[in-house]
Amino acid sequence: MVRVGIVGATGYTGLELIRLLRRHPHVEIAWLTSETHAGKTLSQVYPTTWDAPLQPWDEVTLAGDEVVFLCLPHGASADAVARAYQAGCTVVDLSADFRLPASVYQRWYGLQHKYPDLLAQAVYGLPEVYRERIRGARLIANPGCYPTSVNLALYPLARAGWLSPDIIVDSKSGVSGAGRKPKLTTHFVEANENLSPYNIGYAHRHIAEMEQVLGDAWPEGGHPDVIFAPHLLPVNRGILSTIYIRLNHPRPPEDVYALYQSTYGDEPFVRVLPPGQAATLRHTQYTNLCVIGLTPVDERRWIVTSSIDNLVKGASGQAVQNMNIALDLPETAGLEE
Repeated sequence: MVRVGIVGATGYTGLELIRLLRRHPHVEIAWLTSETHAGKTLSQVYPTTWDAPLQPWDEVTLAGDEVVFLCLPHGASADAVARAYQAGCTVVDLSADFRLPASVYQRWYGLQHKYPDLLAQAVYGLPEVYRERIRGARLIANPGCYPTSVNLALYPLARAGWLSPDIIVDSKSGVSGAGRKPKLTTHFVEANENLSPYNIGYAHRHIAEMEQVLGDAWPEGGHPDVIFAPHLLPVNRGILSTIYIRLNHPRPPEDVYALYQSTYGDEPFVRVLPPGQAATLRHTQYTNLCVIGLTPVDERRWIVTSSIDNLVKGASGQAVQNMNIALDLPETAGLEE
């Protein structure tokens, strides 16, 4: 059995990790931390019957063979990652602190990276694209939720060199994507029966991950040009990205469908819908799936829909998938539908 610990266990991603890891056949949860609720049990701060104790992070004794999941905000995660990595643990960081090169991280997050040497050891954990890099990795940067939905939706076209650079992404996320800490915009009266765009244009930090992954796949000499419009959707969970693209040359629909099937046909957590179907939130809620719909407008213009659960494939489920790959466990363990 693999011993795992979760730092920041009482946020939504931490709680989702607990749900998934408790049913994982090869995992034992060794410890949980919470700075806000240290000294209490999980059932005292969240409606569950599991009475696991919560302790401060600085009181955890790390064993080198453990897997540590970090569910902390960006900026707060880097020190904890460094401590766990230096103790010999395998680390899966769900924050943005190790996803981007130092200069890009500073441009989008306004922080100078504290551990550039450690950053060089990090692997970006999008399994369908970087699976071979993830195998055996000891520091995995779990991708953001919006970029997961967009990058999986466009990766086949980018890698094939079929995609024109101008990309318009309209994404809608459930309120849990904003985290468990109360904010005015996520209060019930503010969010319910409402639909709110935020950080639209070229402003949202997750654009950097879209550009990074699609840019890696792009033919030499080109790069994507992303316009991104995220919205707060008044549901608990889920992301639906509607993406407007143009191919650089006319392609018959059957060629585009064949490209996606050849890319994802053997992937355990990606589904490409039949022609005429669009992805919806209900395709993926409470699963680790990404479901993709392809709709041609004409031989060059397409609308791609992509659905994930922001707490599962967009965060905790993908983190478990990354752990499974890194430790050579069955990739679907703990994540089966």
